[in-house]
Amino acid sequence: QVQLVESGGGLVQAGGSLRLSCTASGTTLRIDHWGWYRQAPGKQRELVASIVGGGTTNYGDSVKGRFTISRDVKNTVYLQMNSLTPEDTAVYYCKGQIGSVLAYWGQGTQVTVSS
Repeated sequence: QVQLVESGGGLVQAGGSLRLSCTASGTTLRIDHWGWYRQAPGKQRELVASIVGGGTTNYGDSVKGRFTISRDVKNTVYLQMNSLTPEDTAVYYCKGQIGSVLAYWGQGTQVTVSS
């Protein structure tokens, strides 16, 4: 059974940084498509960043230039978040996909940015 576990969330002041991690367990297959999503209260879940295959990345417009997604060879993905603003406050979820069919979600980690 594949499980994704996020860590690294917390409370930070505006202008600060956080680094989120998400590690997959329960599979020997390589997750080849990772995504970070976030959902703020009363809003829809939105894509923050994704990384696929050999390292092609994609970012939501609101985080470009501030957030960086990366991965390692052991089924872990990271999200480095810099210059945080209160608008970045949300629950952050990672999503891992194996091939085109199997997709898994983490339980979410809260990020709160105070002004």
